Amino acid sequence: MERAVRVVLADDEPLLRHGLGVLLQASGRIQVVAEAVDGAGAVDAVRRHRPEVLLLDVQMPGMDGLAALRVLSTMPDAPVTAVLTTFDLDDYIAQALELGAQGFLLKDAEPEMLVRAVLDLAAGGAVLDPRITARLLPRLRGAGVALHRAQAIASLSGRERQVLGLLADGRPNANIAQALGITEATVKSYVSTLLTKLGVHNRVQAALLLHGVDTAAGGRP
Repeated sequence: MERAVRVVLADDEPLLRHGLGVLLQASGRIQVVAEAVDGAGAVDAVRRHRPEVLLLDVQMPGMDGLAALRVLSTMPDAPVTAVLTTFDLDDYIAQALELGAQGFLLKDAEPEMLVRAVLDLAAGGAVLDPRITARLLPRLRGAGVALHRAQAIASLSGRERQVLGLLADGRPNANIAQALGITEATVKSYVSTLLTKLGVHNRVQAALLLHGVDTAAGGRP
């Protein structure tokens, strides 16, 4: 039997936190090992329980989510982190990306999407709710998604562009490898090269970059 994905939930709203916990555990594939009401509690829970995935609210009292991400970014065995948010996006989104967040999920997402997001994150994928993407792209373009990055995408090889396209759909390495008929180790090599060529830090930034370029061009080529 496949081992359940271990998750820590951090949100200061008790009803939301409880609801998410019940929803995730009902899938039978996810185990919520701890809950936290602020960033300090989230960091402590991660250290104590070693989860694969952390679902983290940003706007919490005391130590907020960004401060928690800063601490977690110094930990070599930190979990994959997805930020829980609402449509009230703020400047923290860019900061969370820089600090290594691998996903952004709306708190009112459909249950099936939340479960799938956690499983994909645990498998190495990046998760971005499409509604968040639509809000983020104009903001990031306004903040200066540089022309040289668009040119970098245009200069990618055909195979690199295939990997980037699948990565931008949130697929983990094993899924990309299966889709392209290559090994997972080869996919990891491609992803590392792509992040370097595009000048980004993680998969979510690469996905946003591709979405932004394709949107400006009127769609994917």
